Amino acid sequence: MSDEVLPSIVRNPGPDLDLRLVRYFAVVAEHLNFARAAAALHVAQPSLSRQIQRLEDALGVRLLERTTQGSRLTAAGAAFLPQAQTLLHTAHRAVLSARAAAPPRTVTIGYVEDLVITPAVRDLRRRHPDAHVRTLHLDWDEARALPEGRVDALVLRTPLPIPGDGLDVTVLYDEPRALLVPAFHRLARKKSVTPDDFTDEPLVACAGMAALWTGFWRLDPRPDGSPAPLGPMLVDTFEDKLEVVADGRAIALVPADDRRCTLRDDLATVPVEGVEPCQVVVATRLADTNPLVAHFRESAHDLLVREA
Repeated sequence: MSDEVLPSIVRNPGPDLDLRLVRYFAVVAEHLNFARAAAALHVAQPSLSRQIQRLEDALGVRLLERTTQGSRLTAAGAAFLPQAQTLLHTAHRAVLSARAAAPPRTVTIGYVEDLVITPAVRDLRRRHPDAHVRTLHLDWDEARALPEGRVDALVLRTPLPIPGDGLDVTVLYDEPRALLVPAFHRLARKKSVTPDDFTDEPLVACAGMAALWTGFWRLDPRPDGSPAPLGPMLVDTFEDKLEVVADGRAIALVPADDRRCTLRDDLATVPVEGVEPCQVVVATRLADTNPLVAHFRESAHDLLVREA
């Protein structure tokens, strides 16, 4: 087909829209208040503001204006909102249609960040050689793939970064937390530490997460009930967290088994005593009747154990 007969929308497609940003805008437009919208989305308000700015930058227009009472739609925002809602509805129906048309013996297993699920996936494929078992790696802020139906099971750490309503959560094992410090830090050569050893030092955490999740990884409040010192910033990625710590601007709590921390010689991890561990879990939807999901949960429980 020549370019002359292609529809103009194909030849000039315009900006690519991130559906997550569109959904964020729709929720802000519903509440007309960034604080309430952030609570509904289970994200931090500064992160939500940044995501709306990203959408506005992609569109080249201002969608929302801040007011003393909250926010209001601009003319462009009012025009965009019904189209955005239609787009989200259409995308949801497309996902449901695709899943309905998929072979009945299909399952998608998600896993977050550095966690390894290969032994359980291999076992599931061995038990069901005729099934289509797909895996999907997700970043720390993409756990909504489970309730949204993009994955059927999800291996991740607690605290859950998404609401637990409607989920079946199976604990695989406890994982201690460790203190991540620059290699030159005064605690870098310690065999272990307690919260008293770093009580006055700020801990950095990733932005865009619920307060429970952020508080857990910033140890806020501290075990004695005191608030944690404010850090220099919240970062958007785990890699940014590593940079902030390596630069000496803050320290961080990390899962003790996170392999990414060991790849740099300018960082050190020290076991932390006296704080509860996180847990590695497999989460599935309560209403899911796919037998492959239950069988994966069994394989994960048997095989995804923590190395000594």
